[in-house]
Amino acid sequence: MKVTVVGAGAVGASCAEYIAIKDFASEVVLIDIKEGFAEGKAMDLMQTASLNSFDTKITGTTNDYSKTAGSDIAVITSGIPRKPGMTREELISTNAGIVKSVSENLIKHSPDVIIIVVSNPMDTMTYLAHKATGLPKNRIIGMGGALDSARFKYRLAEALECPQSDVDGMVIGAHSDTGMIPLTRLATRNSVPVSKFLSDDKLTYVKEETKVGGATLTKLLGTSAWYAPGAAVSAMVQAIACDTKKMFPCSAFLSGEYGQSDIALGVPVIIGKGGIEQIVEIELDSAEQENFKTSADAVRKMNDVLTEMSVI
Repeated sequence: MKVTVVGAGAVGASCAEYIAIKDFASEVVLIDIKEGFAEGKAMDLMQTASLNSFDTKITGTTNDYSKTAGSDIAVITSGIPRKPGMTREELISTNAGIVKSVSENLIKHSPDVIIIVVSNPMDTMTYLAHKATGLPKNRIIGMGGALDSARFKYRLAEALECPQSDVDGMVIGAHSDTGMIPLTRLATRNSVPVSKFLSDDKLTYVKEETKVGGATLTKLLGTSAWYAPGAAVSAMVQAIACDTKKMFPCSAFLSGEYGQSDIALGVPVIIGKGGIEQIVEIELDSAEQENFKTSADAVRKMNDVLTEMSVI
């Protein structure tokens, strides 16, 4: 199992580290445009192999996609990260060209690859990857919902004062501060609805803190977060590599599901060796349906910018 991670920055390096430590891949290739950067990250990570007890081979290369040939899975983290006060939407003009070029180079050398998109604005970049490559919809996945759901569970556990292993919940919709929809109605603590433990005010607080989870960290760190995004990606890569059939909320290309078409948006999916093996349609209440539509409308406006820029 060969995995390529495009972009050797904080998120890409964390992703590569988590994949290696889990020891399910034979090789991880880090690729970056900065001379020597991916090679250095790969060497540093390989020097932890005896300490962390993994056998995965990690190599680095500067912009040489021939080294990625034969990859089963590729992760796109490249592009500029968010800075304090910057929205994910403001990244589109820079990151669109990068993601298109990277996607095309990946399939040139690995025609059977499954692509996971991390670059922001993530739903629009996932849509762009679909349009730029023409790959089947199951083979391009946006990471956002997996990360947002992890942040949701963190906030739920914090409010409940319980271990995160007690908590289950998911976030659907766009990977943006205004577009994500934490499904508090369906969240549980050991199968018991969290509404049995938390007041409406507390649940609203959890929901709002989840929605600004990325912005909160960007403000604190001065740049985008990397540990949780890296862990979210590595979990998705493992689900593909090990064919676990695990359910994640992810940005998937919709063709009528949830009343939406020709858009990539966060919904629950089953992930296995074929990538997205099933889009799971859950019954939303009227408020959730309206929020989902609003989220989709906002993503479509961003997608329109791709056409205006003549990227697609």
